[in-house]
Amino acid sequence: MKYFFPDSQDLVDPSFDFRSEERDRARLRQRDDVYAHEVFGTRAFDGLLVSKGIVDGFSETSSRYSLAQRHRLLRAGAPEFFRIRDAKFTPILLMGDCGAFTYLNEPQPPYSVDQVLSFYVDCNFDYGLSIDHVILSFQPQWDTPGGKSDIPAHLVRRRELTIELAAEFLKKQRRARLGFKPLGVAQGWSPRSYAASVAALQKMGYDYVAVGGMVPLKTPEILKVLEAVSTVRKPTTRLHLLGVTRTEQMPLFASFGVASFDSTSPLRQAFKDDKNNYYTLTDAYTAIRVPQTDGNASLQKRIRAGQVKQEHARRLEKACLRAMEEFALRRASLQSTLRLLREYEELYDPRHDHTEAYRRVLEERPWTHCSCDICSSLGHHVILFRGAERNRRRGLHNVWVFYRRLQHHLQPTDVKAVGTRNGAQRERQSTSWNRACGGRK
Repeated sequence: MKYFFPDSQDLVDPSFDFRSEERDRARLRQRDDVYAHEVFGTRAFDGLLVSKGIVDGFSETSSRYSLAQRHRLLRAGAPEFFRIRDAKFTPILLMGDCGAFTYLNEPQPPYSVDQVLSFYVDCNFDYGLSIDHVILSFQPQWDTPGGKSDIPAHLVRRRELTIELAAEFLKKQRRARLGFKPLGVAQGWSPRSYAASVAALQKMGYDYVAVGGMVPLKTPEILKVLEAVSTVRKPTTRLHLLGVTRTEQMPLFASFGVASFDSTSPLRQAFKDDKNNYYTLTDAYTAIRVPQTDGNASLQKRIRAGQVKQEHARRLEKACLRAMEEFALRRASLQSTLRLLREYEELYDPRHDHTEAYRRVLEERPWTHCSCDICSSLGHHVILFRGAERNRRRGLHNVWVFYRRLQHHLQPTDVKAVGTRNGAQRERQSTSWNRACGGRK
């Protein structure tokens, strides 16, 4: 089972000073900042997923790349752009897709097959996904007799268009003998429609299929889709799950032919989730919020309204940072640290009280038990919810831990629990994958 980490240019600045919160003035982001595979000395993922929609930007989704970066990616190729050869762990596989969520509301994809093929070739990817048009309506009842009449015409067209584009994509990829491995994308609105899409892609000649539109689905719904797909999937066909993260279910997913997946959830939870911001192998903790006075919108609103004095807020902010540093050095008590954190929280977010969550994380000090490069070098700063440099590093820590969770759940003892037949099937899939991915092309 391979984990592809989606790229969003989430680099970190090694020159950033966490005490002064200043960085090297001569710093150039692309030259000096580092990727996750340059941060960690041990593997944190198996590959990178790079989306054309993220690189180019489309509609309301702005590009994460500057114009110069886009030109350099296409000119030099992804292995050089991402400095893959200098990574601390190798190999790192490269997969390209179109980024269907960036054009979700468009009547049809904004790219032609030729444009996408050129993007994959210029970037020198190992794998490339066909163009798809994502479907986010999951209605299993439409599989029942009479339910077909309820399917909206625009969803039918999206699925048909995805299949048509996959046929054109594979035909042109084969004709030009392009070096990347093609994946056909399956979209659907129900288990049966997904199975029909996979059957159609296999008939074209695809033996590697990416299943899309499953991000909002719950685990039982994903399993129903995979069960339906298993009735048509050939033994040699591998599956990739787009945007799905369920480490505890991966042995079961593998038994249905899932060989790879991608997800940004571990990274995003570091700064998007209300409570599960810091991963451990068996748990998750709430990061301690010490927002910048000048950068917190709600606090600035209260200051402008005269409800909070700016000088008082800044004093509390600095006091919280000092208290956290002293606590980490075991020179400040738990209660005094919690009191300061609560006093500041009452200024910037009076509707919430994180005292008990903070008590738990401060009592257990999880960052002191983690051996990843980020926790080892950053110390307590990794648990502070404050600014991009800390938050992004905590997200990369989560990716590192997530990869180890995945390996734990995929241990042979876990796979055997699924059943002898499924365990043997997974072994065949693993052997097939290793033969196919023995090295970069």
